[in-house]
Amino acid sequence: MRTEPLATIANHWLARLEHALAARDEALLQSLFHPDSHWRDVLALTWRIGTVSGVHAIAEELAAHAERVRPAGFRTDPDRTAPRHVTRAGAKCIEAIFRFETAVGQGSGVLRLPPDDQEPRAWTLLTALDELKGHEEQVGRLRPKGWSYSRDFAAPNWLAQRRSAQAYDERDPVVLVVGGGQAGLSIAARLAQLQVDTLIVDRWPRIGDNWRKRYDALTLHNQVHVNHLPYMPFPPNWPVYIPKDKLAGWFEAYVEAMELNYWTGTEFEGGAYDEKEKRWTVTLRGVDGAKREMHPRHVVLATGVSGIPQLPDIASLRNFRGKVLHSSQYDDGEAWQGKSALVIGTGNSGHDIAQDLYSCGAQVTLVQRSPTLITQCDPSAQLVYALYSEGPPLEDCDLITASVPLAVAKKAHVLATEHAKHLDKALLDRLEEKGFKLDFGEGGTGWQFKYLTRGGGYYFNVGCSDLIVEGKIGLAQFSELDGLLKKGADLVVLATGYKGQEALVQKLFGEEVAARVGPIWGFGDGQELRNMFTRTAQPGLWFIAGSFAQSRIYSKYLALQIKACEAGLIAQDARPAAQSR
Repeated sequence: MRTEPLATIANHWLARLEHALAARDEALLQSLFHPDSHWRDVLALTWRIGTVSGVHAIAEELAAHAERVRPAGFRTDPDRTAPRHVTRAGAKCIEAIFRFETAVGQGSGVLRLPPDDQEPRAWTLLTALDELKGHEEQVGRLRPKGWSYSRDFAAPNWLAQRRSAQAYDERDPVVLVVGGGQAGLSIAARLAQLQVDTLIVDRWPRIGDNWRKRYDALTLHNQVHVNHLPYMPFPPNWPVYIPKDKLAGWFEAYVEAMELNYWTGTEFEGGAYDEKEKRWTVTLRGVDGAKREMHPRHVVLATGVSGIPQLPDIASLRNFRGKVLHSSQYDDGEAWQGKSALVIGTGNSGHDIAQDLYSCGAQVTLVQRSPTLITQCDPSAQLVYALYSEGPPLEDCDLITASVPLAVAKKAHVLATEHAKHLDKALLDRLEEKGFKLDFGEGGTGWQFKYLTRGGGYYFNVGCSDLIVEGKIGLAQFSELDGLLKKGADLVVLATGYKGQEALVQKLFGEEVAARVGPIWGFGDGQELRNMFTRTAQPGLWFIAGSFAQSRIYSKYLALQIKACEAGLIAQDARPAAQSR
């Protein structure tokens, strides 16, 4: 066991890295990495979000980019969490946050070193771009002075300037963000601080309606300290699990406080890209039917992991005389008191809707179509967020989260899933006794990888599983649906999920653009989510989605890429294959 201070160990390794990069010495670079090693770069050296694994591949890629990027100044950051001993994915290591700079920007990173190496070799390395030189965020000491309305009394005051900015009477936005949920707000807030003119459009009549209009009992299923939006953390007195209406009200306050341009009641009808002009022609339709054509250079789809309801063709429902709703149309169970209801689908929405109907006095049967992962909401589902309770500030937790390569993340989630299965054994055994078919994700990777690969397939138990094992909510398999319908039902709720974003791209931009972009979300053959938070094969089309944490973390990097396009640092129409060098 080495006895030097951890910062000394980390800085020694970082100094050797800097020397090897300056010399573009692949042999020296290889000596710095463990045989089982991973380098994840988030824009800093490659202008990509990508992971390289293996000593030889890492050394080759680092050397290839070093001459152009000129990375330097690697050292542990005294203003952030100090280097420390941690356990990640079951492996003990030294974890150190460091800073550095390149020809175009300032960066941060995370280094992990096995603790017992005599000459430490990196297990994982993150290099991430923090800011662009000359294009820093307007926060802190760089905050706006406000002189245009506070010193010139003849000029329009702040409110008049805000109203003018939001009207877009004589200009088009540089960026049009489609969708006003957590992803849309996050990217718009980031772009605003980089002085990129951005407009959010959302079809709902009021900011926050994308949460407000959902079923009454809904709360967030992960804890408050993980779910902050950029720049404005939730107040410290907020509940651990945030109710949907409280969150919707915060969205309104956030838009006002962050001075975001936001058009409610506005449907994005699609558009076409002009390769010569490097801009879009898009059509927006207001609630009054009036249409507006705009020409943004960038369109960011922030409509969620999926946007179009999945409505399976179920033969036995074709002659059903009762009410059929997709889960997106369900709002409250009071109208179904004393009635019979079937809920098809056993993910979060299906269970929550079944529990809401039961609480309102309906007779409910939950119909299972495929095996589902069940985990207690607290503590089991929160195990994957343990980092956010370890003590580092939110910004450091976000950087550490971004530093975990896919292979390591999978190992960590397998361990967390096994721990959750042990904690939840009594409930899971009783569910199986009732005939519930359980699943724990591909390779036992748990609920979060189900989310990252398919957008669902799991339930955080907040009471519905207990009602099932107690016999208060019925359980049936999909093969039993015909018989259930023949017995009579008043309501069928299809908690059957949503189509992938590819379907939405095809609807809005046509088959050619959808084919050019390809699959969205999930991992495919690579180690990163496909087409998320980065340039796509369609110039000027970007995607952001996911949890509050994902949106907060990756909105930063998406905004930096858009700003870099606008500053002429990278090409807007760069294809992913051309971005590696």
